Order: sequence, then structure tokens, then C-alpha cells
Amino acid sequence: MSRILVIEDEPDIQTLLRYNLQREGHDVVIAGTGSDGLHEVRRQPFDLILLDLMLPDRDGIEVCRILRTSKGMSSIPIIMVTAKGDESEIVLGLGIGADDYVTKPFRIKELLARVKVRLSRNREDEIEAEKQRIQIDDLVIDPVRHRVTIGGEPSELTLTEFKLLQFLASHPGIAYTRYDILEHVGDGDSVVTDRTIDVHVRNLRSKIKPYDACIETVRGIGYRFDERRRT
Repeated sequence: MSRILVIEDEPDIQTLLRYNLQREGHDVVIAGTGSDGLHEVRRQPFDLILLDLMLPDRDGIEVCRILRTSKGMSSIPIIMVTAKGDESEIVLGLGIGADDYVTKPFRIKELLARVKVRLSRNREDEIEAEKQRIQIDDLVIDPVRHRVTIGGEPSELTLTEFKLLQFLASHPGIAYTRYDILEHVGDGDSVVTDRTIDVHVRNLRSKIKPYDACIETVRGIGYRFDERRRT
């Protein structure tokens, strides 16, 4: 069962969506204003949001923008439901992060089908993210979300530092030369060279304590990742 938030101010549409979504087995929460919708998202997790564009307090575009730029909310799938069929409105909504849109008046079967597809894709993304995630005790490297956490707290890494940690941790026990590492973490940025790998390693170590010792210096070769070593 998925939890779906419906941000919609029209009572008839609220009733229609609640009834049909519940028939599909979903847990449904209704919010009549944008502010109430944001309050609900902050209060509890949701698997998907149906968001009306024309709301009495703040419009759906503003709500979507807030959701997409807020920690813990940015990855929730959003389907915009709008009476505005104007292409510029749709492009704007998709441009700020909406995943799909449905124009009013809508056919309920079509909307339910889009909800099903979006929830399915989200589950597939979660499964793929779980496959790619690397975890050593409470150190978590999440390539899909491009995030590193230690004890649940985010570690603010640069792009190069993230790629460096991901590469070494993905191949534990293997010693790589600086040229090997550069080949995998370099992206055409002239700042990243074999001579600066040591600097990036030093900076990375300072940001991932107590796991800094896991990045082991191999004298005469380069570096390797040993998950058994901790400071």
C-alpha cells in the first residue's frame, strides 16, 4: 500500500480521488491548500503527490518548487493536476521538477494508470539505488542520490571526493595507482591530475572520520580501500 497526498481544493475532486485511490489500495491524505500540503509532507512520508496548480493560498508551481528544493521532500514523485492546458504552464511545471501532469477534466482511469506507472518507476529506482548503495557499518555511499552519510549525518563532499570514495570503496582490497584513480574520477577538469590525487585523498579523509583510515596508502603504488581499518 502506497501513501498518496492529494493537494486539491475542490471538494468534489477530493472525494473522487480519495474514493478511487482507496479502491486501488492506497492510503490517501487530502490537503485543501498548498500550505496544508507542505505541512503534511513535513509531518509524514509520502510515496506520491497529486498536486493541483490552482490553489487558494499558494499555487502548485510554488509548492512544487518548495518540495523540490527541500531536504527530505525532493525525491517524492509529483503528478500535477491542472485545469490549465496551456503548454507553457505544463513546461514550467515539468521544468521545476514535476514528474507528470494530467489536465482537468480528466478520466479517472487514465489518472489511476499514471499513478500506477509512477509508483512502479519509483519502486524500481529504489531497488536500483539499493543495489548500488555501499554500506560499511554506518558509512553509506549512495551513488543514485549522490550522497554520503555517516551515522545518518551527511558528509559534504566535492564531486571529485565523492567519485574517489565511491571508486575505491567499490573495489575493496585492490591497490590502484594514482593514474588508475585519475582515469575513474577525472572528468576533463584540469584541476584533477595525478599530482593532485594526494590532495583530494587528504581532504576526503578529513571529511569521513572515523573511516579515514579505510583509505590506505600503499607505498610506491597509490591507494586502496580496506573496510576493516578505522581510526
